[in-house]
Amino acid sequence: MAAYNRKQRSSMHNKSTLVLLNVGHAIDHMFLLIFATAATTIAADFGLTRWEDLMPYSAVAFFLFGIGSLPSGKLGDHWGRRTLMIVFFFGMGASAILASLAQSPLQLACALALLGCFASIYHPVGIPMLVQGAERPGWTIGVNGMVGNLGIALAAVLTGLLVKHFGWRPAFAVPGVLSIVCGVAFTIVAKSESTPPAKRAATQSELPRGLLARVFLVMTLAATSGSLLFNFSTNGNYELLHERFAAVTRDPATLGLLLAAIYTVASLAQLVVGRLLDRYPLKKLYLTVLAMQIPFLAMAAHAESWWLYLLQGMFMIAIFGAIPFTDAMIVRYVDDRMRSRVAGMRLAVSFGASSSAVWLLGPLVKQAGFSVLLWMMAGIAALTFTIVTWLPTQGHNA
Repeated sequence: MAAYNRKQRSSMHNKSTLVLLNVGHAIDHMFLLIFATAATTIAADFGLTRWEDLMPYSAVAFFLFGIGSLPSGKLGDHWGRRTLMIVFFFGMGASAILASLAQSPLQLACALALLGCFASIYHPVGIPMLVQGAERPGWTIGVNGMVGNLGIALAAVLTGLLVKHFGWRPAFAVPGVLSIVCGVAFTIVAKSESTPPAKRAATQSELPRGLLARVFLVMTLAATSGSLLFNFSTNGNYELLHERFAAVTRDPATLGLLLAAIYTVASLAQLVVGRLLDRYPLKKLYLTVLAMQIPFLAMAAHAESWWLYLLQGMFMIAIFGAIPFTDAMIVRYVDDRMRSRVAGMRLAVSFGASSSAVWLLGPLVKQAGFSVLLWMMAGIAALTFTIVTWLPTQGHNA
């Protein structure tokens, strides 16, 4: 079986394809957070007095990012994953360039909505394509997760620098051009699929229907609460640092670099988790990571300056460290023939529901402040911990 997996992997992916699949994850997360990093500058350009008033305009993008995963997953299994990834790269690039041309909040919201549609392709299509035939799926997912969240770090530092020196429009346009270049490269190096995944032979035995339903329920609920934490934190971290770090600096480029450092270190947690997933029971490891989120979020609620920065780093390590588990569950429990569809269903629910975090972020912080937000996030982390205790503990897969 191992020899078959190696043969299957080598026949599907060359090294350049694997690199571009990982780069695609970075693009996916980076593009969705350019707006959050540049929100203050964009709001001022459009004549709004507060950044919080602009945040709801990006909510549709995150909603479509989630709900679009359903058709993306179905097309990935039935149409072919390579084709969908080409659409992803070109669509992300074109949407970002359109965003850079927006002349009003409504126009920007429409461009971001289109961006969300194309962004919905990656997770249900790119990750199953990446792990197909992988000998160490946990490690593969960990590396992919790390690269994806380095895209978040890149969004913070690159957007901060471009906004400071050139304005917010190049912060969308420059990455947009780079995505199109990646699309050209992927079209050239990625091998064509002879058969769509849905029409291939099964590669692993199926779980009993009742157990699979239970796993899917836990996976979806945990992913939803985890995505809420992810959206609240990644979309709010820059403004949190801007507010609580004022005694040190408010320079956008410096804050972007500081936040990029947090995201870079936090991304490394996914490498550690990925390696451990190939060696230890998933449930115990997942609960351990989730248990770290609660105290760090609670303590950060009332922290300032460098203490806030330290705690921000710690809770981001725990939030990023939890990300690989839902993809690992799909790999362990679901055959490759239908992974894109299962991932699409899970993502449509979890990302669609968690898009409310983007819509609520601005009004919530405006009315109650970051302390209330962080306590709310600690409560969500506790809820996620409770949900994961329902995961089956039978055999190695647990």
